[in-house]
Amino acid sequence: MPTWGSEKRAILEALDEPALVVDGRTVVAVNAAARQLLGRGIEGRDVRLAIRHPQALEAILSHQSADVDLTGIVEVGRPWRLMIRNLAEQSALVRMIDRSESVSAEKMRVDFVANASHELRTPLATVLGYAETLAEEDDLPSSLRANFGGTIRDEARRMLRIIEDLMSLSRIEADRFLAPNESVSLDDILAIAVANASNMHGRQCTFDVDIPQDLPPLRGDSAQLVQVFDNLLANAVRYGCVGDNPRVDVTAVPDGRWVTVSVTDHGPGIPREHLPRVTERFYRVDAARSRDSGGTGLGLAIVKHIVERHRGSLEIRSTVGVGTSVSVRLPLAV
Repeated sequence: MPTWGSEKRAILEALDEPALVVDGRTVVAVNAAARQLLGRGIEGRDVRLAIRHPQALEAILSHQSADVDLTGIVEVGRPWRLMIRNLAEQSALVRMIDRSESVSAEKMRVDFVANASHELRTPLATVLGYAETLAEEDDLPSSLRANFGGTIRDEARRMLRIIEDLMSLSRIEADRFLAPNESVSLDDILAIAVANASNMHGRQCTFDVDIPQDLPPLRGDSAQLVQVFDNLLANAVRYGCVGDNPRVDVTAVPDGRWVTVSVTDHGPGIPREHLPRVTERFYRVDAARSRDSGGTGLGLAIVKHIVERHRGSLEIRSTVGVGTSVSVRLPLAV
């Protein structure tokens, strides 16, 4: 069995990931990360007591250099990469790389591409179907032709909104590590957003805005913050301006170096089981209703990413039959 002196152990301890040295079947040295993951008493014991995964043990006990991807070494379903490097005839260094974040990111990417493709395919199929009918049928009544043309226009606009939102998300993510440092007026931002929401076609809604007059400016990106409140107010109008009193309340409450802006509607609300997922891309509580109202399923995802870029926080509270309140906490430029 090789002797592991202080210098060799120092090198092993310098590795961030769990690492162990196996000689024959015995664990002769481990670092702190491996002790935390596999147990403090594994050094000097049979490796089969520390790692009980058959595929992992087969790779380790072969004492041959290899990279092995597998799941379930410690927790069911958690992915790992074992990087095994031969040190001597019956000795190997085993490094355990946690791949859960990279696997999760890849799954999100695949799901995103699939969802985006689905969201674009649906209106595109409608456009193609109606366009082919218009191209092939010469004797369509003018009213039907106008109806087909209107549908093509509406679906094309829907695709354009989806593409614009996707491009917006890409730009926001590209700048996510650069905190904005402009001084911007919350009053001006909300005035623009309320005006935009007031002009939504076919929607009648009253806006009750309550902002302190002496509120200091925000530290942020003006265009992106307008986008945040455009999305929040548009959602409130689409889904919350119903009944005899279609009203949206907008309030700002300062708290030290921060201000919390809340947009509250008095609509049907969101069932509790949906709340953890409403900021996911393309997630919809009611897909049919969202499409009918012109939503792309990306609004709250955009809001979340912009708020994160501003080093703020987002909270969504909702009660079925009462309404929904979305609160955004942002830093003041003080």
